[in-house]
Amino acid sequence: MTHTTRRGLLAGGGMLAATALLVGCAVGTGGQGDGDADYGSDTELTGELQVMGFSGVDEVATSRMELAEEQLGADVDVSLVEGELDLQQFLSAVASGEPPAVVYANRNQIGSLAARGAIVPLDSCIDGEGIDTGMYVPAALDQVTFDGSVYGIPEFNSIQITMANADLLADAGLSVEDVNGSDWEAMRAANDALAASAGGRLEVIGVDSKLPEFLPLWAKANGADLISADGRTAQLDDPAVVEALEWAVGIYDAQGGFSDVKAYRDSADFFGEGNQFATGVLGAMPMEQWYVNVLNDVSPDAPLAFDTVRTRNGDTVAYASGSAWAIPSGSPNPEAACRWARAMTSLEAWEAAANARLELREADGKPFTGILTGNAEADRMIQGMVTSGGEPWDTAVEAMYEANEASFSLPANPADAEFTTAMQDAVNRVLNGQAEPAAALAQAQESAQKALDDAWSELEER
Repeated sequence: MTHTTRRGLLAGGGMLAATALLVGCAVGTGGQGDGDADYGSDTELTGELQVMGFSGVDEVATSRMELAEEQLGADVDVSLVEGELDLQQFLSAVASGEPPAVVYANRNQIGSLAARGAIVPLDSCIDGEGIDTGMYVPAALDQVTFDGSVYGIPEFNSIQITMANADLLADAGLSVEDVNGSDWEAMRAANDALAASAGGRLEVIGVDSKLPEFLPLWAKANGADLISADGRTAQLDDPAVVEALEWAVGIYDAQGGFSDVKAYRDSADFFGEGNQFATGVLGAMPMEQWYVNVLNDVSPDAPLAFDTVRTRNGDTVAYASGSAWAIPSGSPNPEAACRWARAMTSLEAWEAAANARLELREADGKPFTGILTGNAEADRMIQGMVTSGGEPWDTAVEAMYEANEASFSLPANPADAEFTTAMQDAVNRVLNGQAEPAAALAQAQESAQKALDDAWSELEER
């Protein structure tokens, strides 16, 4: 089989209203479903499989693609649309009746795409190809399950662990337990002890609470969910959410305000050997697990300490996000799309990916720190393939896998984009000094709930 790419994609992003309009269009002229598809593990496949939103750019991708192509058979020609998923381009393609065969989307997009008919439920696909949904990480599967049906096959899982500069902690008489979130007063005190300024300029960030993106993490650590489990009720004004936001913003306020911290944070060589941990300008932060591998690559001798993020009761917690394979409404080759999704997320594929990554790491004389896949069985297998890098790297890997087991996600809902926008806008208003936490979240609650009510009502009226 051959790989081709298409250049000159439409620009990404766009206004939310424009995207919502295009989604609505997808319902009107797409929505053909996959009722004529002949799913089955022994179905002979032919034709083209255009893949949108995915590019095979490293050994973890290409090794799985090779296996998937073998399982599709020689009569299927796979092509990749270059770049990450452009929602406007995708929805325009669905609305025009010319969608790609399969799409690679963020899991937090699945609910609204499903609700508006841009992608099809995968019940028949799952049954026909014999996909065992029980092997997927629960948080990942929950995020692609909408109104009782699975609409996406999860791939990769991204979670957070606590990362800290061990030397800065030691100099301040602290340990990683003081910055892992288990004791908010201790973490506030640690922030004060670690932060340093000179001449009115920040020189060391004590703690970065990573707003606005990690509000769901801190809310959960405080016992609150931002949205109900059925995806119908916003809970942004829950007192525990307000308290979490007040605390997380207070971390920035104690260092001169969010704008000062962000400016200093953004000046760091984040992916290079001059990163904030190697140069001693950051005490601690929660961060996605993939950054462990970056740090080990570029600054293996940096003084680091790791732990999971903890709830205020001391339990491990992590906010899960990731990607998924979905079949567009009107897909020209749904059978091949289904087999592709199964093959790309299979235990066999992840074993090939892990071996490819392990081989490269060993060739470079570096440890293999694992991969979080969205497939719980694959995660257990890959964890057994991890190679020791000594401390603190072994602790980082242990924390990563522990956090993966304790991860949660926001439930799929038909207004996921509007909900996220309302939440993040509220946090940004507080960070910018435009509103107090309670008022900002009350306003967000109103707009988020209206978006949910409208979206659910529209769906139920069809």
